[in-house]
Amino acid sequence: MEHEVENVTIIGSGPAAFTAAIYAARAELKPLEYEGAITEENRLAGTLPLGQLNWTTEVENFPGFPDGIQGPDLMLKMREQAVRYGTRIVTQDVTELDLSERPFKLKGSDGKEWKSRTVIIATGASARYLDIPGEREFANKGVSACAVCDGALPRFRGKSLVVVGGGDTAAEEATYLTKFADHIHLLVRRGEMRASKVMQQRVFDNDKITVHWHTKPLEVLGTDADGVTGVKVEKSEVGDVQTIDCVGVFVAIGHRPNTAFLADQVHMEEGFVKLTDPFHTFTSVEGVFAAGDVADPTYKQAVTAAGMGCKAALDAEHFLASKGEV
Repeated sequence: MEHEVENVTIIGSGPAAFTAAIYAARAELKPLEYEGAITEENRLAGTLPLGQLNWTTEVENFPGFPDGIQGPDLMLKMREQAVRYGTRIVTQDVTELDLSERPFKLKGSDGKEWKSRTVIIATGASARYLDIPGEREFANKGVSACAVCDGALPRFRGKSLVVVGGGDTAAEEATYLTKFADHIHLLVRRGEMRASKVMQQRVFDNDKITVHWHTKPLEVLGTDADGVTGVKVEKSEVGDVQTIDCVGVFVAIGHRPNTAFLADQVHMEEGFVKLTDPFHTFTSVEGVFAAGDVADPTYKQAVTAAGMGCKAALDAEHFLASKGEV
C-alpha cells in the first residue's frame, strides 16, 4: 500500500518544534508533528511532550512576558498556536526513520507509516546522570533529575536534600526545592558556579541552601525500605570522604541530546546533530533539518531554540520550493 507523503514532518515538541510547526503551518505546508508519547519510559528519560520547559517554574527571560511566565503555560500556548494554524499533532514517538532516500520513510509508535519530503529534528535533550553506584538503584526512591516533577512529593517535605551541579539548572532546582525541604546541600565540583550571576545570588541569599565547593558525589546511599538515606562525597581540596545525610538527590548537571533514534544517519559531534552551515539548519542529509537543543551545544536557551525552529521551517519551505514540490 502506498504510504502517505507529507511535506514536512517535525519530530519533537519543545520551543524549536512548535515554532517550526507555526511557521510551516502558516506557509501552508500542512506540517505533521510527532510530539512524543506519554509513557513511563519517556517520563524517566525526560522526553515527555512539551519539552524541558514543561518542567520549569518561572521563565523570566523569554521575550514578551515582562512579569515572567510559568514554563508549562508557555509551552501550552506554543502548542495551541501551532494547532490554530493547522499543525496536526500526534502524541506518539517516531520509532523508525529511514533517511537513505527521499521521500523519507517514518514509522510511529502508533504503528502508522508514512513518507515525508522533509524532516525537522527538534527532539531536544534529556537530563544527564552521574553514573555512580546507587543512582539507578534508587531512581524514583529519592533520586530525581527534575525538581519541579518530584520536589513536592511527601517524602521530600521538611527533609534534607542534595542537589548536584553548578549551572543555572542546579541553582534553579536548589532554590525551588527550598519551598518544600528543610535544607538543601548544593554540591559543586569546582570552586565556583557556572550559573548566571542572578541565579547564583539567589542561592547565596537563601539561608536554606548550603553550597559545598570542590565536592564530588561518589555514591548514593540507601535501603530498599527507605530509599535514599544519604550521599557519600569526596572533598577534593582536602581529600576527605564524608557522608551527607539526605532523603533525596536531585541531579542537575546538564542534558544530552536526544539523538539515539537517528542511528547515525546524520552527521553528529558529541551526540549533537552537526549543522553544515552556521546560518542555516541544514544537516548532512539533504532535506533533513535540525533545530533547538538537539543541534545546539552552546546556547541551549528557549529563545534560541525558537529562533532555530523558525529557521528550520523556512529552510524546509525554501528547499521544497527549489524542488518544485510546493
